Amino acid sequence: TDVGLSTTQRNEAHPAPARTAMQRAPAHGGLLTATAPPATTVGTGATVWLTGLPSAGKTTLATALATELHRPVEVLDGDEVREFLSKGLGFSREDRDTNVLRIGWVAAGLAKHGVLVLASVISPYAETRDRVRALHTDRGAGFLEVHVATPVEVCSARDVKGLYARQAAGELSGLTGVDAPYEPPTAPDAVVRTHEQHLDESVAQLLSLLTGRGLA
Repeated sequence: TDVGLSTTQRNEAHPAPARTAMQRAPAHGGLLTATAPPATTVGTGATVWLTGLPSAGKTTLATALATELHRPVEVLDGDEVREFLSKGLGFSREDRDTNVLRIGWVAAGLAKHGVLVLASVISPYAETRDRVRALHTDRGAGFLEVHVATPVEVCSARDVKGLYARQAAGELSGLTGVDAPYEPPTAPDAVVRTHEQHLDESVAQLLSLLTGRGLA
C-alpha cells in the first residue's frame, strides 16, 4: 500500500501484551443480525480489513473503532508496516502485493490467538485481498472485508499526506485511484461512506457489524 492516514493510537488503560490494548465499549445494537452467521465468543480473533483509496479515512476509522472495543485489539497501519517490515519495497504490483501479504500474515497470526485486528491497508488488488482472506481461513481466524468507499474527488481534497498534489504536479506516479488501479470489493462485509456521515456514525456502523458477528 502507498499510504495510511495517521500514526496508530492505542488505549492502554489496562496492562496487556506488547502492542495490544484492552478497551471498553458501550453497547450497540446489531444491524446485521438477520443475515450474520452464527455468533462466536468475543474471545475469538478476527481481522477487519479496511481497504480504500489514499486519504479515504481507513486509519482514522480504525483508530476510532479501537477505542470503543472491550477486548484485545491491534491496529495495523499499512504505512507503518511498510516503514518497519517492508522497508525497501517499491510500488510495483509485485512489491505492493508483498507488502499487503506481509500485513495479512501478521494479522492472521494475531487473530489466530484471539486478537481483533483492525488493518487499514489500501490493498488495491482483489486477488491479493483474497489471498489475505485465505491466510486467515488456513489459520481458523475470521476475516471481514470493509470497503471505505470514499470517492477519489473527496480523497484528493483531503490529501492528508499531499500525495494527490504531488501527483498533479508530476512529482510522483503510480498513485492508487489516479494513475494506478484500485479494484473495489464486489461483496464486502460492509461499505462505509465516510464522506456521507460523521466519524461516530461510521464507528457505530462497524460496531454493529462486529456485534452481529459475535466479535464485540
